[in-house]
Amino acid sequence: MPLPPGLDVIEDAIAMLTGERWSIVDATKHVPSRPGLYAIYGDETAWRNLGLEPRIELPLYVGKAEDSLVTRELNGHFAASPDIAPRTGSSTVRRSFAALLRNVLDLRAVPRNLSRPAHFPNYALAEGGDARLNVWMHERLSLAVWPAPPARDWSLVDVETAVIHHFTPPINISKNPRKLARLSHARAAMAAEASKWRTETS
Repeated sequence: MPLPPGLDVIEDAIAMLTGERWSIVDATKHVPSRPGLYAIYGDETAWRNLGLEPRIELPLYVGKAEDSLVTRELNGHFAASPDIAPRTGSSTVRRSFAALLRNVLDLRAVPRNLSRPAHFPNYALAEGGDARLNVWMHERLSLAVWPAPPARDWSLVDVETAVIHHFTPPINISKNPRKLARLSHARAAMAAEASKWRTETS
């Protein structure tokens, strides 16, 4: 059974995640292909677009990558590489941003698999939506990362939980003691819209 992370590990993660950060495009030059934590920050316009009072010194979201920060964060959430297609249906981070930006970016939810519509909470975006969301994310968001030490006797999820409890980022739902109720409602509305796609087109 893994040991609980020491206070020094948690403090190191918090220090790095509040330190240097990069734009989505520049992050591809700096983020290592290693396990670790990442923090997503937004500029003032991003916070206001999301319907939040700007606190740009704090992260909007904190997450973990068990295998690779590049695969999970840069490619999975942001499609930072030009050869990676953005896929909101495969990213809970993108779905949360999309739900709060629904009216700002004119986004419409559809089933992730249009040929076999199901699992509507994992909604995708109608044609053009992923591209608009990607442009917004690349223009408005920045990243900080904490690569986990190669040798460790603690679980990465325990460090993630401690960091989320420290920051209480508004886009985090799981593990967040101050989760944003409006976000859960917005995601539910998108899921409901995706479920109607089957009805409207059948």
